[in-house]
Amino acid sequence: MSICLFSLISKVEHLPQMQQELQLLAQQHWCSHVNKTDYQGGWDVLALRCAAKHQHSHAILQSFAIEDSEEWQDLPLLDQAPSLKHLLQQLPLSIKSVRLMRLDSGALIKPHRDHGLCLERGEARLHLPLQTNPELRFYVADQLVPMQEGELWYINADEPHWVENKGALARINLVIDCEANDWLKEQVYARSAG
Repeated sequence: MSICLFSLISKVEHLPQMQQELQLLAQQHWCSHVNKTDYQGGWDVLALRCAAKHQHSHAILQSFAIEDSEEWQDLPLLDQAPSLKHLLQQLPLSIKSVRLMRLDSGALIKPHRDHGLCLERGEARLHLPLQTNPELRFYVADQLVPMQEGELWYINADEPHWVENKGALARINLVIDCEANDWLKEQVYARSAG
C-alpha cells in the first residue's frame, strides 16, 4: 500500500451551527503558536481537548500534543460548541488532542514535518476548515490540498507541509489528532486524493 499524502474523509453536517459556535470561541483567549521559527504573521491556537494531566495547566501545554499521554480530556470550552462536540463524539476514533488553529490574513506556515504523525505510524491528523478563503493554499509534499469549508481531511503531517494565506480572511481549522484505526485507514484509502 502506497503512502497517502492527504484524503477527504467526509463532508460534515451542521456547518452553519459550527460556524456560529466559532464566532463565540473566537472571543476567547487564543495562544500564539509556540514554534516561532516555523511561521510568519499571526498563527494562534485555542485548545478544546488535551492530555488529562494538563487540563488545569497553562494554555500552551493544553494547545499542543508535545508528549504522549494515556488519557485525554475535553476542556470546558468545548461545551460552548455543542455541534463541534457532537462531531467529535460521532467519529469512531480514539481522539487525542483537539484545537482550533487560526492563520491570519497574509500569514505563512513554513515547510515543516511533524515526525511520526501519519497513518503508517499509527497516528493521524485531521483538518476541518471552518473558515477559509479562495486564496488559502495548503500543501503536502508539493501537492495542493483542495480543502473547503465543512470538509474533514486526513493530512500526512509526517511529510513536508506548509500553508500560505494570501486572502483577506483568517483561516480557522479544527485540528484533530487521533489514533489511526482500521475505520480511518479504510476511509483514507477509499478516497485518497494525494
